Amino acid sequence: MAATKDPRPCSIADALAVVGEKYSLLVLREVCLGNGRFDQLVRNIGAPRDILAARLRRLVEVGILSKRLYSERPQRFEYRPTQAGLELEPVLMTLKEWGDRHLRKGIDLPMTVEHVCGNELVPQVTCRACGEPVRHEDLTAHPQVPGWTVTGPTAA
Repeated sequence: MAATKDPRPCSIADALAVVGEKYSLLVLREVCLGNGRFDQLVRNIGAPRDILAARLRRLVEVGILSKRLYSERPQRFEYRPTQAGLELEPVLMTLKEWGDRHLRKGIDLPMTVEHVCGNELVPQVTCRACGEPVRHEDLTAHPQVPGWTVTGPTAA
């Protein structure tokens, strides 16, 4: 089957266009940990400096990070998460938990995160309306874009 020239309209694809580039989520991880200076980011992420600079510019452009001058001579900046950036932190925690469970299988964890309650954070996605955990078998998709069904585009 040939690929359509217009793929399915999708908020996941829209989000990945912003944070799906290599190193973008790692930049957000570091900034949320409080490491917002360029040299800290280079050291902790291992990204080439030019690529890191491009990712930082993009994340500031789209409003995920803010940039603040912390040194006049030489001119240096620190990056901090905006409200939109902070709203991505649960996504990072969920990805971390998935990696801990499926890639590291719970051993040799590089980091744990403690919740304010004093326990290790184990994130869980729940339905805002009923509070129940989200499970695949409980979900039903309803495409909202005309000309699209769950299985793909309708015939023209």
